[in-house]
Amino acid sequence: MSITRRSFIRNSAFTIAGSTLLSNKLLAMAPKGELTGVQLYSIRDDMKTNPMGTLQELAKMGYKHVEHANYVNRKFYGWNAKEFRKILDDLGMSMPSGHTVMTAQHWDATKKDFTDAWKYTVEDAAICGQKYVISPWLQEDKRKNFDDMKGMMEVFNKCGELCNKSGMKFGYHNHDFEFSETLNGRTIFDIILGETDSKLVMQQLDIGNMINGGAKALDIMKKYPGRFESMHVKDEIAASGGNEKYESTILGAGIVPVKEVIDLGRKWGTKHFIIEQESYQGKKPLETVKEDLAIMKKWGY
Repeated sequence: MSITRRSFIRNSAFTIAGSTLLSNKLLAMAPKGELTGVQLYSIRDDMKTNPMGTLQELAKMGYKHVEHANYVNRKFYGWNAKEFRKILDDLGMSMPSGHTVMTAQHWDATKKDFTDAWKYTVEDAAICGQKYVISPWLQEDKRKNFDDMKGMMEVFNKCGELCNKSGMKFGYHNHDFEFSETLNGRTIFDIILGETDSKLVMQQLDIGNMINGGAKALDIMKKYPGRFESMHVKDEIAASGGNEKYESTILGAGIVPVKEVIDLGRKWGTKHFIIEQESYQGKKPLETVKEDLAIMKKWGY
């Protein structure tokens, strides 16, 4: 979706009083292994035109973790896995997770094995130090009947086994159709969580995307307590145009009870909180993720 951007920067509306003291206090409160990062799709145009400069800007803001949304021909934003890992290392950053769509074409049923293309995906993720290899989509033709869905979930589990060999987990990231589409009286989301092994396939809950599918994060989390190792932290407001009813906005400015959701996630074992903002209401994308990080820090993340 094309987003109109205006050429001004608004200073963050949130500040952290007694920054050093409070920062240390909040860090001490954070559970072991917990992290806050940013999905690079939030700043996709900046990553396309000036990836190095954009990563440097994120590091200056205080981001320590990123999640990729660009892996093409064995390259992340134009760099191979070793090169990208070094760039992040030099900036004091890491990439604990990344998004690459896995399709049925990545599984060779005759050989009962994954294609080389998918094996490279997992191999390069491991080189980059990822903990999770996450697919953010499910093909339409695989969600038309239950047998196809169940077969794809078996592939998900097999991918979990493949990732485990490299010390990682396979994961799935929701959008909105998972909550609005049903098969045999079950939502697609219920089928995904019911037909995958949680030891092999983790779930990354996008707490904003689901709004357009008629779902609410708190309801889903209470239905599946402890199933969400990672979250996309996102808020939503009424969309200004297009086919969707809602679009993402600055955390705390929309209809999602974001802090309540992430606090419950923390209580039930969520470790990765990944900020994502896809729409900007006239602000610059980099400025929005800067504001979002300040808000997360204020909330103790």
